[in-house]
Amino acid sequence: MKNTLHKIFLASVSASLLVACKPTLTPPTASKGNVDATRYVAIGGSMTAGYADGGLTYKGQQNSYDNLIAGQFKLIGGGSFNQPLIPASSIGCGAGGASPLQLGYATDCMGATSLIPVPIAKSGDITIFGNSVYASEGPFNNMGVAGAKSIYVVTPGYGNPANGAGNYNPFFTRMAANAATSSILSDAVAMKPTFFTLFLTDDIMAYAMAGAASDSITSTANFTASLNYIISSLKAAGATGGAIANIPDVTLFPFFTTIPYNGLALNGSNDTLMNLLYNSRGLYFKIGNNPFVIADPSAQYGLRLMKSDEHLLLDIPLDSVKCDGLGSYYKAIPSQYVLTETEISNIRAAIANFNSIIQAAASANGLAYVDMNSFFGSLQTGITYNGVAMNAQFVTGGTFSLDGIDLNPIGQAMLANQFIKAINAKYGSTIPQVDATQYSGVVFP
Repeated sequence: MKNTLHKIFLASVSASLLVACKPTLTPPTASKGNVDATRYVAIGGSMTAGYADGGLTYKGQQNSYDNLIAGQFKLIGGGSFNQPLIPASSIGCGAGGASPLQLGYATDCMGATSLIPVPIAKSGDITIFGNSVYASEGPFNNMGVAGAKSIYVVTPGYGNPANGAGNYNPFFTRMAANAATSSILSDAVAMKPTFFTLFLTDDIMAYAMAGAASDSITSTANFTASLNYIISSLKAAGATGGAIANIPDVTLFPFFTTIPYNGLALNGSNDTLMNLLYNSRGLYFKIGNNPFVIADPSAQYGLRLMKSDEHLLLDIPLDSVKCDGLGSYYKAIPSQYVLTETEISNIRAAIANFNSIIQAAASANGLAYVDMNSFFGSLQTGITYNGVAMNAQFVTGGTFSLDGIDLNPIGQAMLANQFIKAINAKYGSTIPQVDATQYSGVVFP
């Protein structure tokens, strides 16, 4: 088991994944077509906010796909793009006050040292939530808020601490015009946008990241009503165009695919012990790699072996797996660290349903439709961008950040280009794409 688990994280990656050498090209002529980018507003969740490596940081915000789009919009007369920036000197902060991650050397419970994602500090910089930055820096064009579902976008007081712990979003509190009364949408509408982008994934993502053990997928009725209200409100405020992205299959993100289902490596002695412990409950083991033991209330004895098409989540406590018998000798892996066949099927059915709703809304409202599901799907087999090979592998793939959910700067640049291509196709513009190879990937010590 030790050797298999140590292979989960790789110690090095080719520098060629980060920046590619290429000849200087003459930039294409930019034309706006039917795009009015005077006041561009972006609404979305963590990727829109620039969240990466498990936290919101100044660097991540600077490299958010919508900030990169705004930079290209300047070529066609676009205005300023204001963001609720974290101080450049801050390490940033993640959900629950967690520290953002970096690659570093750490020693596990077995005494083995390897290069893995580790927190930058014991905790994140929670001082960023202490005061609203709206009065000094607002209003904001980037209305991306980590954790924002479609239903939360339209909810007044979504940033109100008076709602009590767990009932408000501190990432919105710090940027809201009025924490007690503002919604993400009302602050966006107040900008009187001429163009907008919309990319919402948390209606699905929050449920998946909880291992389907808590939270819930937004109902079809609520998703449809929220989406249509967001679009109609932005258009009523003056937006003459926009681009809306569908939802990718999040179960294929590294957070769900990095740890193998059969990472339980057994030799002759511990194979014998496992069989002694579990044969009476219908579970059998062999020398070599075996599936982990997971909790399942519907199974006989309340546990079973993982199946090959099921996923272990990246936030599972690996030291407990390596040294405390989690998933093997002493305790089945709890459901919050597993996505089962049924749960994955439910998630994918919801994505397909929501994407049909998004596509219909884009068509009915004359908006550009961005097929992010296809884009992220292409990362599974790998793509080549300006001679650089990239895929969805954790750390080595070159696109995802260290949290396995959000993108690194080069991934954000590629995301921006998906929007730009769809906008050009819909509105007859020739907005140049971002040169993604000029942005960094995972930073190695």
